[in-house]
Amino acid sequence: GDEKERAISSDSKFQIAEWKPERKARLREGSLAAKHRPSTETEIAINVPFVEGSESFSTTLGRDELERIALPIVEQTRAHCLRSLADAKLSPNDLDEVILAGGVTRMPLVRRVVGEIFGREPNTSQNPDEVVALGATIQAGILSGAMLDMVLLDVTPLSLGIETFGGLMSVIIPRNSTIPTRAGEMFTTAVHNQTAMSIKILQGEREMARDNWPLGQFEIEFERAPKGIARVGVQFEIDANGILHVLARDTKTGAEKIVEINSAVDVSDEAVEAMLAESLDHAFDDMSERVWTELELKANEMLAAVESAFRIVGEDFDSDEKETIARCVGEVRGALQSREGAKLKLANEALDAATQHLAAVMVQRAMDRAPVSER
Repeated sequence: GDEKERAISSDSKFQIAEWKPERKARLREGSLAAKHRPSTETEIAINVPFVEGSESFSTTLGRDELERIALPIVEQTRAHCLRSLADAKLSPNDLDEVILAGGVTRMPLVRRVVGEIFGREPNTSQNPDEVVALGATIQAGILSGAMLDMVLLDVTPLSLGIETFGGLMSVIIPRNSTIPTRAGEMFTTAVHNQTAMSIKILQGEREMARDNWPLGQFEIEFERAPKGIARVGVQFEIDANGILHVLARDTKTGAEKIVEINSAVDVSDEAVEAMLAESLDHAFDDMSERVWTELELKANEMLAAVESAFRIVGEDFDSDEKETIARCVGEVRGALQSREGAKLKLANEALDAATQHLAAVMVQRAMDRAPVSER
């Protein structure tokens, strides 16, 4: 009662939320200074005098207690380490060294967990507060030509592609591709008399276009033509500066458009982790939707083709063959209504087999009508 200074023990019941800002600031200073010491000491005394007025704070912190608190957080990095190895198609034995970055890696707990994951003691020869800056300096030297005996490769953080018919994501540059890189694919029209193709550039790991991040969009125009005749080549190129160049070219006329996107590689770690987590959480649903969409597109394409073929050469077929095809058409339509992927797959295969003769007759009719110079 007569004491001018009251020590606040670690088991006091005061409410942190009610503390004044000055008290919080003083205790934060003490805790930040104290949390580094268990890396070299097994037990430390924490004393913060005059936290507020005559009140002081004192307690002891053991390394075991700190590690117990920190272990769940450190363990969260295990999955990221294993995924990095899987993405690189490497095993721990393929690594030369494991270098630690960041001051928290001074904790004995972190180093033990790293040793468990990679099966070796981490390399602690470098200052963990400086290794990222050192790596950036090395990369700058490589890009400028000052260092010729070393290669430090950067990779794309997420897959890049475009939206295709049915709302699917068509990947052109897969995640973890080494930069600089270039890749392309050929695309065609999905409807008759189409005169333009919209190139919607996407980034992400989801199967459906709507679930990925849009980076840009433009159109490439071409001559009116039946479905599947026009050809547009789409090429993605990421240069050494991480800038994405997207080119679309009409293969018939050579007409092309090019756009540049600066944000394709410069993506925050938090955003990448969020996208990867979403892709894992929805992996089965996404794949099921993609498979169904592809089956649905194929079914509708075959139904339209059968209807068109019967209008042209229907009189050349006997009633039994027509009935067989008609029955298969009915099964495909029924499967479309059921929304059952396995059922639609079997129905598509049955209709495809039943229309082999029909397809051959259509090809022969087209060849008979074509000018001699085109055969």
